[in-house]
Amino acid sequence: MCHGHGMDRHHEMMCWRNFVTTQEKIEHLEEYKKSLENEIKGVDELIEKIKKAS
Repeated sequence: MCHGHGMDRHHEMMCWRNFVTTQEKIEHLEEYKKSLENEIKGVDELIEKIKKAS
């Protein structure tokens, strides 16, 4: 599962074993999706803050 390119904390979590269950993959992807959604929220907040400051 791990190939050593561009690893972030989400991928590192899955690297401790060679084989993971389908349920573990789903849980990992759901956590990763939530993290990306939070990142988008943060970017949106920063955009609004910059617009208000202009």
